[in-house]
Amino acid sequence: MAFVQFSRVSLAFGNRDILDSVSLNLAAGTRAALAGANGSGKSTLMKVLAGTIAPDGGERAIQKGTRVSYLPQSGIVHTGRPLIEEVETAFSRGRELLERMEALGEELARTGSLGGDETRIARLVEEHHEAQQALEESGWHRRHTLAEQTLLGLGFSLEDLGRNVSEFSGGWQMRVALAKILLEKPDILLLDEPTNYLDLEARNWLESWLSDFSGGFLIVSHDRYFLDVTINEVYELFGGALKRYAGTYTRYEQIRAQELESLMKKYEEQQEEIARTEDFIRRFRYNASKAAMVQDRIKRLEKIERIEIPESLKKMRFRFPPAPHSGRLVLTAKGLRRSYGDRLIIDNLDFVLEKDERLVVVGRNGAGKSTLLRILAGQDQATGGTVTLGSGVAAGYFSQDNAETLTGPEKILDLLESEAPLELIPRLRDMLASFLFRGDDIYKPVNVLSGGEKSRLALLRLLLKPLNLLILDEPTNHLDLHSKDVLLEALKEFGGTVIFVSHDRGFIQGLATRVLELTAGDPASDAGTRIPSRVRNFPGDYGYYLSQLEREAEAAGSFSGEGSPSGKKSPSASSVSVSVQSSSGARSYEEEKRYKAERRKLEKEEQRLLSEIEAAESEKTTREAELCDPAVYSDGEKSKFVQSEIERLEALAADLSAQWEEVLLQLEEKS
Repeated sequence: MAFVQFSRVSLAFGNRDILDSVSLNLAAGTRAALAGANGSGKSTLMKVLAGTIAPDGGERAIQKGTRVSYLPQSGIVHTGRPLIEEVETAFSRGRELLERMEALGEELARTGSLGGDETRIARLVEEHHEAQQALEESGWHRRHTLAEQTLLGLGFSLEDLGRNVSEFSGGWQMRVALAKILLEKPDILLLDEPTNYLDLEARNWLESWLSDFSGGFLIVSHDRYFLDVTINEVYELFGGALKRYAGTYTRYEQIRAQELESLMKKYEEQQEEIARTEDFIRRFRYNASKAAMVQDRIKRLEKIERIEIPESLKKMRFRFPPAPHSGRLVLTAKGLRRSYGDRLIIDNLDFVLEKDERLVVVGRNGAGKSTLLRILAGQDQATGGTVTLGSGVAAGYFSQDNAETLTGPEKILDLLESEAPLELIPRLRDMLASFLFRGDDIYKPVNVLSGGEKSRLALLRLLLKPLNLLILDEPTNHLDLHSKDVLLEALKEFGGTVIFVSHDRGFIQGLATRVLELTAGDPASDAGTRIPSRVRNFPGDYGYYLSQLEREAEAAGSFSGEGSPSGKKSPSASSVSVSVQSSSGARSYEEEKRYKAERRKLEKEEQRLLSEIEAAESEKTTREAELCDPAVYSDGEKSKFVQSEIERLEALAADLSAQWEEVLLQLEEKS
């Protein structure tokens, strides 16, 4: 079984311990997320695991032949080849295996012609067979088809396959890198923020790919929904230490919230004790009769192991400035049209936005979502049609491109203090912390900020203004999960209207009250006629939108996930029923009683299974630690026994996890 194991790994930068005696085992079947506050060292740990950074101390054990592939957050650029050829370089192992087979074949021929011994010939035949089997498993003979399928799944078009890779922007360059990593078929996959540059459709495709992946993976992501559907354990990096939590990411957050509540209670109790002790020392420091007692208190104070609550774990929230009053009709678009040369992006779009709506614009990449938002915000000109703002509407627009224009020597805090309403100035530091500007970061000059930092600052600047219409294009791209939650709660309480685009499904589900779906047109069909772009309005939340797509797919016979059913025409918006009634209807008293009893039973079963999963995983971790003991790994029999126990515990944990997931499904049906 392929595995990579790290035991008691440590790494420090200056006087700060990034990793403090960290142990971790990754094996085939591992489905894990790496969590932790921004700046806690997650990317550093990934690089240590990948072997690109050497730790200061600790042990590393890797099964012979185990292949590890690592995707960093950013920084990969490809040049010089057509896209399809660049991605096919992921099959270089196949070429090596071919060369190995040719060399073995030549050696077999020489050995046979010279009447070599049968043992040597048998060994060469076995090696040739193993290389041939590995070649088949590598996908070498299907490399072009596999590369094409992967690229299309990650959002590239057929027309893109022949383009030179140097033509693609940074986010698409990272998609190229991701495609290559996936096609390498590693045993262990390390992915650092792969969802940052993926739209909903590409994320759905990656979710499906990971569910079918036979190896193990460790992933960092700020997309809660993505993690919930792909992983079954979470490792949290906190204060240099690594702790494991069984279950989904949401489950981890629930347990962590309980732990944090307990930690906060202990912190507050300790702060009270420190305050009492310091007060005693102040009062009696110069009282000769109390000198011994004062010295005792000073020593006691020095010995206290202080509990620290990182800024990232403190509860933070903010409210928008009061939204100015506006009329009921906030925005009206009539006959909206936008084309770039011969390419028609938006055609004859009509819609009305009413006060207090939270409208999300969805559609595949290239459907015109960002173009539409730019037109509505007055940042781009429509080719035809009109956009009319309602009475008293004050609109604000956010996009990644606008954020890049931020420059100047002014410090972050000074800039915001000069722009914020007076009543918000006392809360600016907390608001900056919510957007990941903590400690000395708030004194950084604007002109030294990274692209992600500029994006967060531009978003915060917009949210400080007294507006009643927010037009937001990917507001969560550079935020961690905590910051997304803070923003989501603030937007839900916002007294104005919101129209937004996002690739974070959890954020959409939490905010949207209405969905506008854009479908890009094609210049011409096989029959030579242009297929027009299409706009559909879904007057309900994102769950309602998805349920309508499922109904359409069932009627059409194929459901593609996000967007419209692939290759099928969906019913018009007018044919979509607005009201969705419960299929169960009202329950009688007896039915309700039975329903609650069944739910309680399922909840108990869920807790039992989680306890057994944690016990199995804990025993597995103990066994894995034994493999690092020289007395075990140097003894063949002991090592074999421990390895068999690890495999048994893995199988047990997998079986229990499957039972747990089934119970969760039943609980969801009864929610």
